[in-house]
Amino acid sequence: MTGTALAASHAIQIARLRSLREIGPDEILLGCLMALARFGVSEIGPWTFDLESFGVDWLGSPSKPEGAKVAYSETAVGVFDRAARIARADGSAEVRIEHFLVAFANEENGLMGELKRTHGIDAVSWRAAAARIGVCTPASTGSTKGADAAVNSAVRDYLTPEEAAEALGIHVQTLRAYVRSGKLPALRIAGERSLRIRRSDLDKVLEPLVPDVPDKP
Repeated sequence: MTGTALAASHAIQIARLRSLREIGPDEILLGCLMALARFGVSEIGPWTFDLESFGVDWLGSPSKPEGAKVAYSETAVGVFDRAARIARADGSAEVRIEHFLVAFANEENGLMGELKRTHGIDAVSWRAAAARIGVCTPASTGSTKGADAAVNSAVRDYLTPEEAAEALGIHVQTLRAYVRSGKLPALRIAGERSLRIRRSDLDKVLEPLVPDVPDKP
């Protein structure tokens, strides 16, 4: 499981344990800290975070039943979008955990705001610390795989959510939000949970840009 997948799994579990109906930015950030932690301690740059201080039982507390569904809030989807833009700026073919951390750099509210106040964190130092996390996994890692996936998806009429998101240049969680809201039609493989999106339907989330025309004098 990748770091981002592990962070997302932790965020879902946290939301369930807190009896939340939606996963918010705080749960995503805490999921990232948990994914980077060892023995309940997460180290990012010069800062050390004790997960127990956030109410996390790092030895493993029972989660809510698997049937307890949670969704990503609109603000959480915004975090995914920022992380995707940061990944593209980083030249990465995939969104990695350091991209999510950078997405919180300018946040002053919630858990990130609390960390800034209690640990003396500023946006520049946080971005620098997040950059060091990715030193061992350079942006070129996996880029060929991402390019191959894009080529393979180009010859298929039905795309996975990840391929459809790549085609639109958005994060997969944003695309899933479009599907949940009905903005983007999707199909489910019979007897499975896997989704497929028609390539021809991708245009339905796009609209023409109408330029502003100045009024004639």
